[in-house]
Amino acid sequence: MPAKKPFGGITIDFKGRDETMEDVFGSKPIPPSEMTKKIWAFVKGKKLLKR
Repeated sequence: MPAKKPFGGITIDFKGRDETMEDVFGSKPIPPSEMTKKIWAFVKGKKLLKR
């Protein structure tokens, strides 16, 4: 059986990344909505999207 195509056809490859959670999110508490924004900014900034 062939592998299923990812939902939306998008995958993110974090392999080989050395950044810590603090590098991505900062050292202060933030709400989940801000975490999502920061994750996407990181992914787009590092060109980690695979289509």
